[in-house]
Parts: sequence; structure tokens; C-alpha cells
Amino acid sequence: MGDNTTAAGALAGVATEPGVTKPDPILTADGVSRSFGGLVAVDVAHLELQRGAITALIGPNGAGKTTLFNVLTGFDRANSGRWTFDGTSLSGVSAYRVARNGMVRTFQLTKALSRLTVLENLQLAATGQRGEGLFTALVRPLWREQEAQNRQRADELLQRFRLEHLRDAHAGTLSGGQRKLLELARALMVRPTMLMLDEPMAGVNPALAQSLLEHIAQLRDEGLTVCFVEHDMDVVMGISDWVVCMGDGQVIAEGPPAAIGTNPAVVDAYLGKQHGSPPQKESP
Repeated sequence: MGDNTTAAGALAGVATEPGVTKPDPILTADGVSRSFGGLVAVDVAHLELQRGAITALIGPNGAGKTTLFNVLTGFDRANSGRWTFDGTSLSGVSAYRVARNGMVRTFQLTKALSRLTVLENLQLAATGQRGEGLFTALVRPLWREQEAQNRQRADELLQRFRLEHLRDAHAGTLSGGQRKLLELARALMVRPTMLMLDEPMAGVNPALAQSLLEHIAQLRDEGLTVCFVEHDMDVVMGISDWVVCMGDGQVIAEGPPAAIGTNPAVVDAYLGKQHGSPPQKESP
């Protein structure tokens, strides 16, 4: 699945306890809470995500995983707390500014623009496009070169994800797995430092799921930091460098995959579903 020697080595010897300090955290969160009426969905005292590693965020349904994702990436507002990404405070920052700072997310339900082509979906994701201005849009020489560079970048990503044959197809005609690949490619158009993936394997057939996993591992090997929410424990155990388990909105356990599989707090969180280890599969 790729060479994770560097990521695993950096985390070797780190204590397997909630909120543990990491050697080189890219994301640090303190006192982050989010409530809906009387329901406390997220109540994270402290969390650090290691730079250059693949971190899986797991937990039973209703544990607060996606809500935490939404808060950290600017798609929801925290009731309290602060967090920094790569040394910059992103507390309360809007989603588009979070992405501009290098932390880009995908969604469980893909957000492809169905009536645009695959290529157009990628080109639209490029940031800082000069042709979007009212005046510059009328002066083609001001943005022609940049547009060509964006198209080249898009074509390179289509080749990387083996979608080049669908370049001119409407995104609405793609399968679920192809849409996941398109969304991942679109996220890379902004050249992020970190990818936040919300259930990347949901609705993907086994063949494309394997391809998607290989792409994610390769991105980590190239230096990208990845954090993903996932229910399929085979995926979690096979690709993660570190696993964070949530329960009732809190971080209840952390550690390498092998340690998490037998952690009593994790087993208790999933109690009633499977006693020996977290469930092998759970529907979203």
C-alpha cells in the first residue's frame, strides 16, 4: 500500500492515550465543542494530528466524527475552542479560507457539478483565477497563460487517477467510485498540505476502492498529510499510521492500528456490535 516507514517511524514510541502530544503536529485542537440544543456532539479536550501521516478517525455512529470534521474545516461553527493548522489559527475561519490555507476536505456524498464535464470540474477548483474578475475577464491575455497552466494541471491529475478517458464526459454520468476519484483529484487542484476525507470508501466498488487506497497511500508517501473518517475497519487497519477513536463526542483512544484493535475503550465503544474488536463493516 506504499512505504509508510517515515510516518510510522515518527509515531513510534508515542503513548497510546487520548490527546497525546505528537512529534510534529500539523493540526492542534484545544477545547473544541459543538452542541445542538441539549445534545453535545463534540467535546474534544485536546487533539494533535501528525504531519505526513495517515490518521483514521473512527467511532460508532453518532460519535461526532463528521461534526468534528465540519468544525475544523469551517463548514460548521464551534461553540467553543481553538485550533491551529500549520501554525495558523483557523478557529472560526470560513471554509474557503481554510482551504486556501492548505487544509482541503472531501465529502461522503460527492459534490461534483453534474452538468459540467470532468475537466471543467477540475478547472473550476483552481484558486486565484485571474479570469474571475469583472475587468480581467474581458482581457484574455491577462489570464490565458494561467488558464493553460490550470488545464495542464487538470490533465495531469486525470492521468494520475486514470480518468483521462472521461475528460469530456459530464460528471453526472460517472459511477460512485469515479466521482470519489474526481473529488480527490479536484481537491489536489489547490495543492493542499492536508486532505480531510469523509468516508472516502462509501459507495465505491472493491476494484475502485483498492485504486483509491493506493492513491491515498501514495499521496502520503509524497509528503501529504491525510485524515479520514471511515467505518470499514479493514481499510482503517490496512492504510492508517495512527487511529483516533471517538465516542460520545470525545476522543476516547489513540494509537497505531494494531493497538487500537484491542484497546478496551474502543471495544467498549462498539459494545453490542462486536466484542473482540471494532466492527469489520458498518453502514454509514
